[in-house]
Amino acid sequence: MLTLVTGTTGQVGRRFVPRLLAQRRPGEEVRVLVRDASRGEPFAELGAQVVVGDLRDTEALGKAVAGADAVVNVAASFRGVPDEEAWAVNRDAAVELGRAAQAAGVQRFVQVSTGLVYGVGRGRPLTEDDESRPGGAMWGAYPESKAEAERELLALDGLDVRVGRLPFVYGEGDPHLAQSLMWAGNWAATQRLHMGHHVDVAQGLLRILNAPGVAGRVYNIADDAPVTAVELHQLNGVEIPEELYSRTDPDPWVAITSTERIRRDLGYRPVYPSVYAARDAGAL
Repeated sequence: MLTLVTGTTGQVGRRFVPRLLAQRRPGEEVRVLVRDASRGEPFAELGAQVVVGDLRDTEALGKAVAGADAVVNVAASFRGVPDEEAWAVNRDAAVELGRAAQAAGVQRFVQVSTGLVYGVGRGRPLTEDDESRPGGAMWGAYPESKAEAERELLALDGLDVRVGRLPFVYGEGDPHLAQSLMWAGNWAATQRLHMGHHVDVAQGLLRILNAPGVAGRVYNIADDAPVTAVELHQLNGVEIPEELYSRTDPDPWVAITSTERIRRDLGYRPVYPSVYAARDAGAL
């Protein structure tokens, strides 16, 4: 089995690929698509095949998927990029990759998405059967383009597509935890962020990739304990702004997801059920 992974130089991809390589069985191979050959060298040293090309280049996609049995599309464009780029990478390139995989006879396609695709909350943890409802402070080109990519990929005939929706990802030196204050500093004290450690994101994606009989299924990946804006300041060792306590959380359930399905279907159990467990283990 040959698995192609895109988005391998991002925060998620660079941590996922070594884990995928480490759990290979005899005869299994991993291929990565990178735009710069030098950035593929660390993966090559671990035993991965390296294809140089841009996700938005049709010719490069054909080369990348040739002979592949599975694809894990981790690539994403978000946080500060123009809307046009977000749509070009998150929807257009993802769908073209799916079509290239379909034409090449790829057996499985894992689309890495985001829990933000749900949009506004529902007054309870969000489940994979909830439709996307645009709106809320976290809505924008990133979740909208990811939601559209999911819809188009799942509609491709003859391609086994499965989707993993990620929470706010942190750990292992990832700067995301510190960056969370860009939002949390403007939140109400009780406003929550659902998180997932890189160890558990990789675990979830590997389970989705390897599970038989889950074509067309969508899975939320997250830990067990969303944290508040107050806790995010404390975890970062930053003084809590007084104004947080005078604000009201406009949507207490936005991006708070249920992991019941992935637990039931695939045996997922987070290694770090909370950010505090990761902190105590020295895994931040």
